[in-house]
Amino acid sequence: MNEVAEIQKRVAASRDDIINFMRDICAIPSMESQIGPVGERIQAEMRQLGYDEVRFDKMGNTLGRIGHGPKVLVYDSHIDTVGIGDRDEWEWDPFVGKVEDGLLYARGACDEKGSTPGMVYGLAMARDLGLLEGWTAYYFGNMEEWCDGIAPNSFVEVDPKIRPDAALIGEPTKMRVYRGHKGRLELKITARGKSAHAASHHLGDNAVYKMMSIITNIRELDRRLRLGMGGDPLLGRSSIAVTDASVRTASINAVPDQFTIYLDRRITLTEPREEVLSQLRGLIPDYLQDEIHVEELFYDTPSYTGFVFPVEKYYPAWALDDAHPLVEAGQRTIQQLWGEARPPGTWDFSTNGTYWAGKAKIPSLGFGPGDEVTAHTIDEHVPLDDVVRATEFYGLFPGMLAGTAGK
Repeated sequence: MNEVAEIQKRVAASRDDIINFMRDICAIPSMESQIGPVGERIQAEMRQLGYDEVRFDKMGNTLGRIGHGPKVLVYDSHIDTVGIGDRDEWEWDPFVGKVEDGLLYARGACDEKGSTPGMVYGLAMARDLGLLEGWTAYYFGNMEEWCDGIAPNSFVEVDPKIRPDAALIGEPTKMRVYRGHKGRLELKITARGKSAHAASHHLGDNAVYKMMSIITNIRELDRRLRLGMGGDPLLGRSSIAVTDASVRTASINAVPDQFTIYLDRRITLTEPREEVLSQLRGLIPDYLQDEIHVEELFYDTPSYTGFVFPVEKYYPAWALDDAHPLVEAGQRTIQQLWGEARPPGTWDFSTNGTYWAGKAKIPSLGFGPGDEVTAHTIDEHVPLDDVVRATEFYGLFPGMLAGTAGK
């Protein structure tokens, strides 16, 4: 059997269904991890395609299973999105979207609902063509935007409590194979002072003033990181940024007794967690060590189902070599389908790979339609032709990974 020709034929015949499915799931808001309604729509499609099992997990993610093989393959697509910001800045409905020059503009079109139609249809086609023999395959539509990695962590440790042999992540890759990205630590630094009336502020100890030199030191550290300190030849430069701040004060006429800044510290493969923490503590002068404290953040926000899965907000970097079997299978899939070689890449942002590959050491690969630079913007978009073509990749990839396709 010529699996390539057969998959391309089936995808072409399903083009309208795939695009309509894509438009439907973009039209269902799924901000702030509220993925129940969009999950129901995806589950309806999987039932129609004859998946063996379709359900929500305890966290509220969507699971669709095909097969009972000893090896487990997970197709990971997060179906939550960021918010829309100021609605008046959008020139079109951010959910209904618009199609212009073959591009669908909508919230979530690129990040990352664009991979879901291809994954859902592609796995069904792989089953029908016998490319899932020996595999149990899952489509995993999950929440990721607020805490990447928490959903796959729950997949392995809570429900369905299965450790996959490989994961394919559908974040946007411009239709290339991606094989890693930087990690990050989310932290806060808190300065404590003493409150006093602003009219007699000299009697207090202003916590904001204590932090001024720390913020300057953080900006200087970021400059040094971007000039070469902490760089990685594959994943790029490390970075650090102040991303939020909060002040505690009795009133606007009082000296603040506490000031907190929040940090996003992007890390590479060669930056151990404790080393990064020590580096930040080293920015605090000795005489302030007892008054200014560095802490890692923790995530324990309940999901929309009320499920709580506490995790540290530490997200390791990860990368696969070009010669890794997963990377080679992805590259062969591209070559077989489209007759060309595309250079592998890495993401600039982070994904659920922080858990799959970073923490659990489960080999992971990325492939999806869209360009990450449009993610989270009011111009977020994805080429509809690529949404359809991605289905071909998702359908053929299991056979390439198992070595059963193309023979």
